[in-house]
Amino acid sequence: MAFDIGAAAAFLHRTEEREAQAHPESARLLLATLDRDDREFAAGSPLPLLWHWLYFPPMIRQGALGGDGHTRDSGLLPDVPFLPRRMWAGSRLRCTTPLRVGESITRRSEVVSLTPKIGNSGRLLFVGLRHVLRGKSGGEIVEEQDIVLREPARGSSRPPKPTTPRAADFECTVTPTPTLLFRFSALTFNAHRIHYDHPYATDVEGYEGLVVHGPLMAVLMLDLLDRQRPDAKIRNFTFKAMSPAFAPHPLAVKAEATDAGVDLWIESAGHVASTGHVTEGGNAE
Repeated sequence: MAFDIGAAAAFLHRTEEREAQAHPESARLLLATLDRDDREFAAGSPLPLLWHWLYFPPMIRQGALGGDGHTRDSGLLPDVPFLPRRMWAGSRLRCTTPLRVGESITRRSEVVSLTPKIGNSGRLLFVGLRHVLRGKSGGEIVEEQDIVLREPARGSSRPPKPTTPRAADFECTVTPTPTLLFRFSALTFNAHRIHYDHPYATDVEGYEGLVVHGPLMAVLMLDLLDRQRPDAKIRNFTFKAMSPAFAPHPLAVKAEATDAGVDLWIESAGHVASTGHVTEGGNAE
């Protein structure tokens, strides 16, 4: 089933172009947030995949934020008054050549799809975004994002079904403390209150605690792979949010090599919170 999305339909094929400088300081701050000090980010170093998120935060003035900390009008995403909640459901990325620290990066974004649906939680609007990023040195990343706009919370969220833990080739455990969530929010200029305002997350949104960012879990999955296989050349990466993860439940970040690449996933409190998959290729260093 679908429904009329009204004026939001005009956002289909809307575009935005931005330019940013990939300053090494931001990369060093994310490295510290990941509790690492084992690499340098000199000018010209390859920028790890996903870390371009540091350089294109939402440039929205304070007065344009909604009560939940999200922007009501980003200029690119539609503002649908009856769908105030937003969730980053996943992304698909293709990296032909890595971007590099210190260089100028351009990003061209387009709203490529608007798909209304009615699910168990009510009305949903799936927004497909396509970002093409190009670095001055020739690097290129194409990212397709799935954003979901949702209705207001209806009481406490329903806990996901427990799953059987899955064996992995390598894994690590990360505890999502409030400080970790706050630092990642600050680095990505994400003001969504569910990640740092415990009373808001529990009393207003109905979550059991502070919510771990979906993008942070994606970064943690690739960070695990980087720690174990630092020479891996990632050609494609997909990730999908499966169910919320909350602080302070530990995140079991896991990976398993397959014939098709590397499967990645995160288990938290007895359920799978996020999944990912990497394929490797000959992208230049």
